Order: sequence, then structure tokens, then C-alpha cells
Amino acid sequence: MAQIDDFKANLIGGGYRTNQFRVTITPPAGIAIGIDVRRTSFLCKGTTLPDITIGTMELKYRGRSISIAGDRDTTGDWTTEFYMDTDMMILNALQRWNNGINDFDENTGVNSLSDYATDLTAEMLDRDGTVLKTYIFKNAWPVTVGAPPALDSAGEGTTIGTFTCTWKYQNYSLSGVNF
Repeated sequence: MAQIDDFKANLIGGGYRTNQFRVTITPPAGIAIGIDVRRTSFLCKGTTLPDITIGTMELKYRGRSISIAGDRDTTGDWTTEFYMDTDMMILNALQRWNNGINDFDENTGVNSLSDYATDLTAEMLDRDGTVLKTYIFKNAWPVTVGAPPALDSAGEGTTIGTFTCTWKYQNYSLSGVNF
């Protein structure tokens, strides 16, 4: 029978803490958005990392199905949540980025993926700031900049507002898994 000391000895570093992370939003090359990368990393409240998925193919042979591994699915959406401060720097920057892709008034914008997409990172950190694992979302752009919190005069004023941003990315890679 396992003992608690055995469990503790096998939980390296005391276990990963989910509140130890850093998200880096790098501005695109072709749109001036006015974002402070360091402050944005600090004010990222949270994110969910993607599942790692390999598709399957089903083959039929003499009335039986055989499943074999297919291609990896690395495209998708990634959502981040940010705290809002009173200068609304992050919200304004992400709205400018989104608007630079397709302008509200003119229905125009940059055309080249290299002008509006960039690589974004999410890093899982140890308690001393050491990077444990890195996810790189390649050629990402803000597909949805969420609305700020509802304006409510009955509110208590005890919460800091947040908003979400959903990013579309072409593919992603992660550290520690390559051959």
C-alpha cells in the first residue's frame, strides 16, 4: 500500500501551480496597436491551453472497422482573459488590431497574413519563474475581442473588470515533445 511519503517523493517540485504562467502578446508587423507587451503579460488573468489531438481514419476490411492514426489537428481557437485598468490599454490595442484587419467604417484593412498575424506564447512557470513548458501559437490574430463587462449602476464596485479575446492560429508547437 502506498504511503503519503511515497506520494510526496514522486510529486516533483511540490506539483505545478496553475497560477504560475506568462502569456506574451506580440504586436503584428503591419498594424500599429500601441500595446505594452510586459504589462499585457502581467494583466493576463488566465487562459486555457489546447488539447493535443491526432485525428483518426477508419478503414473497412471484410466487415470490420480498423482505426489508424491520422493527421494532427493543430489549428484552432485560443482564448485569453485580461484584467482591465482605467487606461484600457489592452482592450484598445486589441480592438485596434481587430479593426486593422477589417475597418468598422471603411470595410478595408491589411491583406497579408504577415501584416496582421504574429506568434503568441503561453508559458507554464515554476514558482521561481523558470519556464517549464512553452506553447507557441503561430500566425495568430484576434478573431473576437470580447465586450467589456456590463455597465451596471446597481453593482457594488468590488470587482475589477475583465474581458476575453479569442485568437485564431494556424498551428501551435510546444516545448519538450520533439524527437
